Amino acid sequence: QAHVVESGGGLVQAGGSLRLSCVGAGRFFSKDAMGWFRQAPGKDREFVAGISFNGGVTEYADSVTGRFTISRDNAKNTVYLQMNNLKREDTAVYYCNSEPLGISTLAAGRYTYWGQGTQVTVSS
Repeated sequence: QAHVVESGGGLVQAGGSLRLSCVGAGRFFSKDAMGWFRQAPGKDREFVAGISFNGGVTEYADSVTGRFTISRDNAKNTVYLQMNNLKREDTAVYYCNSEPLGISTLAAGRYTYWGQGTQVTVSS
């Protein structure tokens, strides 16, 4: 069964940076849109960023635009999220997922499968 493994989270001070990675396993995701989501304590999971199958199109939540950059390396079956100028409100567990129907469908986040996620904690 295909699954994803997220990594790269950690504890960082406000204003700092982290780079998250999501590796797909079990099948190749090179024809899928890929995206990042996050869930803060007591809140619903939300869409953060998405990238089309070939990397030509990206979309971001308003809250991260200009600070986060999503990219992918299809040869490595991996998608990345570079997070700069982190804020306390970015604290959350970050997840990735894939969607063959494109970013618009991906952003809805209606999935039953989620990886274990990676914790990002931003301190002031």
